[in-house]
Amino acid sequence: MTAGTDLTALNTLQLHATAEHLVTVTSSDQLQAEIAALDEVAVPHVLGGGSNVILCDHLPGTTLLMAIKGHEVLSDDGTKVLIRVGAGESWHDFVVWCHHQGFHGLANLALIPGSVGGAPIQNIGAYGVEVAEHIEAVHVVHRQTGERECLSREDCAFRYRDSVFKHEAGVPWIITEVDFVLDREALVEASYPTLRVRLSEAELTHDAVLAAVISIRRERLPDPVITPNVGSFFKNPVISPQGIDILRQRFPEVPVYPAPNDAGKISAAWLIDQLGWRGEERDGVKVSDGHALVLEGCGARSAAPWLALAEEIAASVKEAYNVSLDLEPRVIGVTG
Repeated sequence: MTAGTDLTALNTLQLHATAEHLVTVTSSDQLQAEIAALDEVAVPHVLGGGSNVILCDHLPGTTLLMAIKGHEVLSDDGTKVLIRVGAGESWHDFVVWCHHQGFHGLANLALIPGSVGGAPIQNIGAYGVEVAEHIEAVHVVHRQTGERECLSREDCAFRYRDSVFKHEAGVPWIITEVDFVLDREALVEASYPTLRVRLSEAELTHDAVLAAVISIRRERLPDPVITPNVGSFFKNPVISPQGIDILRQRFPEVPVYPAPNDAGKISAAWLIDQLGWRGEERDGVKVSDGHALVLEGCGARSAAPWLALAEEIAASVKEAYNVSLDLEPRVIGVTG
């Protein structure tokens, strides 16, 4: 256990946050032991790859840095493969490893920063694929009781950029491993418009999709190692059919994509772009020149200016379109 640890290197916004006590966790058994040693009412913070969080100045109590590694093939019938992966594994490295093994389904999710344990929480998605489609089960430990549980895909209540882990019923669970089902004979998924254009003259193979996704992401999104960012700062809003009709009456050109229950998913980037936010800077935080959904750090070292700019952008979208924007990253810790 380390006391008073600076977390700047452990979050992709490079915020100068401090953990009162930081514990690196490398196994489920150790996690249970650490929880058992805590005060009865203490609730630890949990940090993974730090790529989808906004860390406030101070994280009181204990912060658990999840570093459980490894992947194991649990079953393989020649077509379908079941793989268990530690929460601390790099997501992109895992995607590439699966691809080279011929285990297909995740190529569209390449180069998303963060760890495997963060993927189910956010139900990460890109280029027509959501990770929930390939999750069989999520192994968890209760952050207060230390109880172990195995949650099925249904238990996880996956929805667009959402899961049980972001709501009251699932917040107490700490993810330790994730089981994925992948397929050697999976069809290539290249229907997403950006991918379809990029691959219009190419043979549609899993290799081509992986290369195209990596290329597109590198062109459009800043590298968090170089430029502080968390990727998309806002979710694409999902709106009822009636809401879509009202919006289209005023803005017929607004991009709308299918969502469950006949709802429509609106491009948050388009809404922000139309209001002229791209390239705007406030107190060391800037809306990316390359993508309106991305905020970049250019000097800010605390959470406050990031949240202030996000609030200003969301307020302008609400006023102009009567559409609410929600943050993608989670806010952790306290200010001051």
